[in-house]
Amino acid sequence: MSDQDVATQEQLTSPQSEPARSRAARLGRLIRPRRRWCLGTKLVVTATVAWALFVAAHLLASGRTYLWAPLDLIPPVLFLAVPVLLMVVAPLARPVRWRIMSLLLVTAVLSAGRSGINYATLWYTPPPAPPGAITVAAWNTEFWDQDWRTAEGDRYSPEFYTYLHKLNADIYLLSEYLYVDTAAGDMRSQRWTADLAKRIDKLAELRREFPGYHIASSGEQITLSRFPIVGHGGLDMRPWLPANQKEIPEALRDWTEGYTVETLRTDIDVNGKVVSFYNGQISQPPLEWRLYTAESRDIDANRELRREASYRAISADIAANPNPAVLAGDLNTSPAMGIRRLLPERLVDRTPALDSLYPATYLAGTAELWRIDWLYTTPEVTVHGYELPGAEKLSDHRAQRMVLSVS
Repeated sequence: MSDQDVATQEQLTSPQSEPARSRAARLGRLIRPRRRWCLGTKLVVTATVAWALFVAAHLLASGRTYLWAPLDLIPPVLFLAVPVLLMVVAPLARPVRWRIMSLLLVTAVLSAGRSGINYATLWYTPPPAPPGAITVAAWNTEFWDQDWRTAEGDRYSPEFYTYLHKLNADIYLLSEYLYVDTAAGDMRSQRWTADLAKRIDKLAELRREFPGYHIASSGEQITLSRFPIVGHGGLDMRPWLPANQKEIPEALRDWTEGYTVETLRTDIDVNGKVVSFYNGQISQPPLEWRLYTAESRDIDANRELRREASYRAISADIAANPNPAVLAGDLNTSPAMGIRRLLPERLVDRTPALDSLYPATYLAGTAELWRIDWLYTTPEVTVHGYELPGAEKLSDHRAQRMVLSVS
């Protein structure tokens, strides 16, 4: 055997070279079984993935199908609270904590507009009002001046007109211009139905309380204006209602607008410019998590379809209207609900003009839950001030009071 053969044999039987050992170590790390996740990691990952899937489904389905309507009732603030809380516990998922936090950040950004948080108030300041600016108040009166919550049921609130005067508006957009028939049952324990509505006529009182104001009404909406009204009409929803909802209920045959109209358009000559004011109160969404039960499926599904028809009526009218426009009122729609996408792109959400980080207009007792009253305008209308005065226990809605000008 030669010396060369001996050297070759030594190379074959000697320990692996350094590069070979390094490659083997890397390969070992790749194929080595991962350490099992602890319970905390599993819980955080499961909750995060479930929330991300819910947010994705909500953004896709909300306002597009009545089947999602019960899930629209989610408190809007959860779209911020849930990802923040999960970020707090994300460090428990140490092996994947950065991926979890990244996913939560994405969900928070995607659903920021559904949370009800008015982020823009942190940097936006409305421009000062010029000479000729006007004040507009929009308010759901909750059955006008009827104090229906008391045991008497038909006691009327003497403070009602006092409150309206405190709003000190040039134009009032008021809704629920009707009474509820307390003799028909306890409203607190049943759903609102057409047979509970009582039509009212308060024109004499209004002319006495607001001398010089012009008045227009349709259905449950009424508009008072210090400026001349040049035209008005209720927006008929029937073209967008399904066939089984087009017929007027028997209880409203003598007051068809009480069923067919949820928005009153009033064209007003404001300092030489005609502005269209849309005074809306959209039907309530399904208020219980019972849409999928046989007992309430038809009632609540029809209610959601009625809401959609009302939005489409507003959108179609504004799209065909060349006037500057203001839409204000009780849309019965929380920030979480995607149905607002049916409003025309021409309208601008004026929420940034509010000075509240979490504006809430719906009052449940002493709790202010979330917002269901809104202000939209076309770009020609500038908002110089926007506030939500308390209702002084006269309604379950705050009023909206705004200072506007038209360019």
